[in-house]
Amino acid sequence: VGPKKEVAECREKFASSGDPTVSQTFMLDRVFNPEGKSLPPLRGFKYSSWSPLGCDANGRCLLAALTLDNRLTIHANLNRLQWVQLVDLTDTYGERLYEASYKLCKGDAPRGELGDFPEFQRRHSMQTPVRMEWSGICTTQQVKHNNECWDVGSVLLAVLFENGHIAVWQFQLPFLGKESITSCNTIESGINSPSVLSWWEYEHNNRRMSGLIVGSAFGPVKILPVNLKAVKGYFTLRQPVVLWQEMDQLPVHSIKCIPLYHPYQKCSCSLVVAARGPYVFWCLLLISKAGLNVHNSHVTGLHSLPIVSMTADKQNGTVYTCSSDGKVRQLIPIFTDIALKFEHQLLKLSEVFGSVRTHGIAVSPCGAYLAVITTEGMTNGLHPVNKNYQVQFVTLKTFEEAAAQLLESSVQNLFRQVDLTDLVRWKILKDKHIPQFLQEALDKKIESCGSTYFWRFKLFLLRILYQSMQKAPSEVMWRPSHEDAKILISDSPGMGSTEDDQEEGTSKQARKQSLCDTGKGMDIDDTADDSLPQSSDVGGREPMEEKLLEIQAQIEAVEMHLTREHMKRVLGEVYLHTWITENTSIPTRGVCDFLMSDDGYEDRTARVLIGHILKKMNKQTFPEHCSLCKEILPFTDRKQAVCSNGHIWLRCFLTYQSCQSLVYRRCLLHDSIARHPTPEDPEWIKRLLQGPCTFCDSPVF
Repeated sequence: VGPKKEVAECREKFASSGDPTVSQTFMLDRVFNPEGKSLPPLRGFKYSSWSPLGCDANGRCLLAALTLDNRLTIHANLNRLQWVQLVDLTDTYGERLYEASYKLCKGDAPRGELGDFPEFQRRHSMQTPVRMEWSGICTTQQVKHNNECWDVGSVLLAVLFENGHIAVWQFQLPFLGKESITSCNTIESGINSPSVLSWWEYEHNNRRMSGLIVGSAFGPVKILPVNLKAVKGYFTLRQPVVLWQEMDQLPVHSIKCIPLYHPYQKCSCSLVVAARGPYVFWCLLLISKAGLNVHNSHVTGLHSLPIVSMTADKQNGTVYTCSSDGKVRQLIPIFTDIALKFEHQLLKLSEVFGSVRTHGIAVSPCGAYLAVITTEGMTNGLHPVNKNYQVQFVTLKTFEEAAAQLLESSVQNLFRQVDLTDLVRWKILKDKHIPQFLQEALDKKIESCGSTYFWRFKLFLLRILYQSMQKAPSEVMWRPSHEDAKILISDSPGMGSTEDDQEEGTSKQARKQSLCDTGKGMDIDDTADDSLPQSSDVGGREPMEEKLLEIQAQIEAVEMHLTREHMKRVLGEVYLHTWITENTSIPTRGVCDFLMSDDGYEDRTARVLIGHILKKMNKQTFPEHCSLCKEILPFTDRKQAVCSNGHIWLRCFLTYQSCQSLVYRRCLLHDSIARHPTPEDPEWIKRLLQGPCTFCDSPVF
């Protein structure tokens, strides 16, 4: 809010002021006085917000976090299980305000000095975030040096401040840090005591409209236009639209915006729902020839206490609300000729969890699970002495519904539908077989369209089936072992170790190694309860071993099909981006020979593509060489390369190059190995290296 020395002097002056309206206001406000002396320290988070998928360097989400001491930062999960702070927006915004002398516009009249308490309050309130929300990913156009236009992804972060101002940050994707900030514009909302913020995004006739919905602690709700430059197909409102204007002292707690299709009006529409006290305020917005139509009302009779949390399933428009007494309501929108109505029912969680208090709810991205934060409720009319917070998961879909949604999905990415695949996984682990209807439907999909998504789905099902039929290891793999390893010391007196001891130590190590190999990539907690009883009968064990071998063969066949399909894609990129007899770092000849080595593999597309590439290569082979001994690395295996001297290098599954470095990347489920891009790589190879895992759609770290 000003130079450090001047701020320290003002704080001392206000704290010791003879005017109690100044001194008490200053001492009791934790924004001005974060230390608080006898008050508990401000450690923790006030609010957090996840960005859409595809915003960080790995194609995953960014996390905007607002701490209790009003510091807004953005974090990313760049390496596995490691979170890194990318930027502190509080500092950046404070620097911008300092340069502008704490004025929004250049033409604004100069304000008072920092020593005036109202000015001290104003400078703090214009930098104290209340809420922040991410927009969807939009596309901007940039011009290269050769006047060529190229599309760059960007995302917006709207930050609502205590004084009603909204800062709209625009970030270029992938977001790497302060250098990725494109712009920051401040909007005056005109709302007193703002409490909540949400993006309004609406698509009409392939035109994307956007705005910001702001709610007040006094009751009003309105949409503000957001003007953006150089964003393709982006439009906004001409002027603010008031959705609710009554100052009825019902604070707006949460706002959700759900895109829907109106079956009677035959057009897309936008449903805005807001929790106001114990009621749900809804507003249906749709654009017709007459303009923007607004229908609004309240749903009453839901809760006897104020709503503490609200979430929405954007797949079907279902809204869930909860109050602190443990009651969760499900609201299903039903369209009428003009607007809509809600059917609501009580989810009886008390039958499952017992007497609990609820503090928050959230629905998973595809609507498979409802997460509920609970603590113990009252027992015999008494509150518990200690609070134990738990996150409970409630399934909202059946296995059949999840499987059908995966088969008809427009996303065609298993990683983005991980909540649905978890339901399918649980069912197969429990029953130890893939349901017949799912197997038949998946085979039909593979025959009809042949998309690699359905092959990946088949691979996922086979792997879970294989996992369900394996015997659970006797030890839990994640638990550290406290046993001392046996060491043979032959020369020490009195330590004569017999051959039996050596064999015992060797067999113990072998047992541990086999357990590690068996449990690798598996969830032990899930298999422990569902494991098959160990049969002492050798004859009974043989059919199980045969079944496992059969499933293993099917897994290898599907993996080989997916590998060949990706090889064709890589060869297509090589053909499009290389000149005649140009040496790329990709082992093109080896990939071609690997594809043609199987006589049973008949793919006319692959043969034609390989023929064109071999013509372009003009009898050149361009083999890879081992960096240790300079021998040729033959392409005989898709997973690794072995030179004649026995040096083994893992192969990158995205480009099939050998990873001849000490650092490389792995996919989230540890399926595959990928190398890091290098500065000398051309753009098309860097694009290939940005892809997800070809087996499970997971991002690569």
